[in-house]
Order: sequence, then structure tokens, then C-alpha cells
Amino acid sequence: MRILIVEDDRLLGDGITRALTKMGDSADWLTTGEEAWHALQLEHFDCLVLDLGLPGMDGLSLLRQLRKTGSALPVLILTARDAIEDRIAGLDAGADDYLLKPFDLAELRARLRAVTRRYKGYSDTLLELGDISIDTQSQGVSYQGQPVSLSRREYGLLLALAENAGKVLSRSRLEESLYGWGNEVESNSLEVHVHHLRKKLNNSLIRTVRGVGYMMDKPTL
Repeated sequence: MRILIVEDDRLLGDGITRALTKMGDSADWLTTGEEAWHALQLEHFDCLVLDLGLPGMDGLSLLRQLRKTGSALPVLILTARDAIEDRIAGLDAGADDYLLKPFDLAELRARLRAVTRRYKGYSDTLLELGDISIDTQSQGVSYQGQPVSLSRREYGLLLALAENAGKVLSRSRLEESLYGWGNEVESNSLEVHVHHLRKKLNNSLIRTVRGVGYMMDKPTL
């Protein structure tokens, strides 16, 4: 999944970004509310990690502005403010979860998986689509009951398509899910990942919608 981190503590922001990337996510990091607001208008993210004490536009102001647009993007507030009034204010402003600093990175990622699952319409860690099973906790994938070894980006591509089964995802949307800022993307990288998934799972698994993008069909009952 693609995560936007908004944190003005540079040591912490860099640490979270590196850790989530190593764990298999695409993580981008900004230090101000204004920058984050601009990015949220232009690009797709699966969830937002938001510090409250930002310079300029603070975290609560950004969150309220985001919700006023009708966005249901999952938001996890990450802050050192431990007063119950601060927690209530964040949740009332539209946050989906709240994690106090200091925190454990494994817990942060587990909470992000949970709020993202709820947003995308499934509550279990196991996502099943026909013959394919995806364990979003372990990032394990099986096809017809047999485990399949996928690279980090192959897994990310499969998950994005499976979570949006029945919908066409554009090339740019998929590339944003797989590559964070600063990563150079070769012109045929996405096609290579699609080719590998088809070869490892099923050649008819992913449909090419010419001139638009790719999609996975929902299984028929």
C-alpha cells in the first residue's frame, strides 16, 4: 500500500519512511500540512499517517479540510499529545485511529493495515479472490492452495488489483502504488510485473484494458 507520512520531526519521519519501505510498503514523507494538502489533491494514497503538531497548517486543520472534501482516506494520527481531550479532538475531526509516541513500528503497520482493510471493505487479514488467497499480515500468497513466491512489487501490484477487483486501475495509479517519490520508474516496469504475475498465477488473471490500464475480474458465484 502507498502511505503518506506527515511528520515535522526529520529523524522520526525518515525512520518511519525507511522502516515501512523495508516492510514492503510504498512510503512518502512530507514535513508540513500545506505540502501534504497539495499532495493529497494530486496523487493517490491508501492511508495517511498524520502528526498533529505541524508548523503552519497543523494536523487537525489538515484533517478537517480533508474531510470537508468528502474524502474517506484512512487517517492515523501519530502524536505525543496524550491528553484525552486531544484524542477526542482528533477522532471527532475524522481520524480513524490514534497512536501515541513513542510507539512500536510493528504496531503502527498493523494499525495501518487494519484501517485500510476497513476502508476497502474487508475486515479479515485474509483476502480471497477465486483461487487466490492473500494474507495481508504475512504478505503470503497462494494459488489453488499452493504457496506462490512474489517479489515486493509483484505482491503490491496483486494486492492493489485484488482490492479493486471489478475496477480498471490506470497505469499511473498502479505505478503510484508501487513506487514512492525519488524512485525512478522504467517505462516498461509495470508491464514486466504484470507479465510475472500472469506467469506465476494464471495467464488470464489480469486483464489489459487497452489505453486505460489493468483490472482483475470479480469471481462469479
